[in-house]
Amino acid sequence: MKPLEGLLVIDFSQFLAGPSAGLRLSDLGARVIKIERPQDGDLCRQLYVTDVNIDGDSSLFHAINRSKESYAADLKDRAGLERVRRLAARADVVIQNFRPGVAERLGIDYSTLAAANPRLIYASITGYGRESPWSGKPGQDLLLQAISGLAWLNGSASDPPVPFGLAVIDMFAGSHAVQGILACLVRRGITGKGGIVDVSMLESSLDMQFEVLTTYLNDGRRPPQRAAVNSAHAYLSAPYGIYETADGYLALAMQPIVRLGQLIGCAPLLAFDDPGRWFTERDIIKRILADHLRRQTTAYWLTLLEPADIWCADVLTWDRLMASDGFRELQMIQTVTRANGVQIETTRMPFRIDGERYFSAVGSPAIGQDNARIDAEFGLRLSDSNGDTDAEDPSFCPAEKTTSHATTGL
Repeated sequence: MKPLEGLLVIDFSQFLAGPSAGLRLSDLGARVIKIERPQDGDLCRQLYVTDVNIDGDSSLFHAINRSKESYAADLKDRAGLERVRRLAARADVVIQNFRPGVAERLGIDYSTLAAANPRLIYASITGYGRESPWSGKPGQDLLLQAISGLAWLNGSASDPPVPFGLAVIDMFAGSHAVQGILACLVRRGITGKGGIVDVSMLESSLDMQFEVLTTYLNDGRRPPQRAAVNSAHAYLSAPYGIYETADGYLALAMQPIVRLGQLIGCAPLLAFDDPGRWFTERDIIKRILADHLRRQTTAYWLTLLEPADIWCADVLTWDRLMASDGFRELQMIQTVTRANGVQIETTRMPFRIDGERYFSAVGSPAIGQDNARIDAEFGLRLSDSNGDTDAEDPSFCPAEKTTSHATTGL
């Protein structure tokens, strides 16, 4: 049994941060119902990171929405809104990442939903915080990397600000939302009360930088100085970085410079026996090292450094990584299948519980593919003033209300 089995999550979110939180809860056993617009669905369905289209949706959508159900509802329509509210009344967790004020205008804010469901855990992800003077700015990953100062940590001194090659703040914000949700679920198990989790991408990006920001705050607020040569961390001394070799690249982490020079036969490095110089003369040391490492192959240097327990690594492409024994042993790749039989390769949840790897065979949903079943299961079809139910199923009779969290102590 997975830890979160028996929990129901209603996910209003789009793009990456919120859906990544829903994905992790699903991986841990929760049932996640994704609320989407009837025609277009989650905008992430058309957010292409390459020109790869898989069964009509982007590879990104498939990666971050596997194992979820899709319920299509127009939240600006009375009937659609009422159905979703009924569903939320039965939920354990709600996730949304609308801009501040939108959930309130739609009528799916915490106060409204918690009035009918006091045990509800409500996670709200914004770009800059609900009360921030920047709340109207778009909460997009690249923009947050720029505003938070994160891009100034990457690249070498002569480079402009360098962003990460993936939506790193979205992923961290989603992870922080999961942490808050799980904390509130534990508290609910003790007190019986729900709560609201507020996550902003700006705060998540600042938390990502807690080590270097602490240094900055306690070092006269001097800005980070990126190395001019092979910079990999603005606050670490030589030799920290990635170096070109005769046939590839070699990563070197924190190491005593004299010891490194002895092992690789680089006599000029032996003069740097004062660790303080590894910071103050970082660029000189790294330039000497860079010139020396180009003389031999990566494999040659590894044969010298790895037996001596020097922190180093080959710089692999994905092709080379996936061909390695170390990667194959992890079993990180799984195949998931959509309802129409289309199969997609993707990754699995990255950690184990009690030694067990968690896999999922279910792919991402089509827009609204689960409406009929969810309507029937939760009694969501409405009656008009004449007593007639929705045209989708005129024979429908509302089911007796049950609660999903009755099966769990959370």
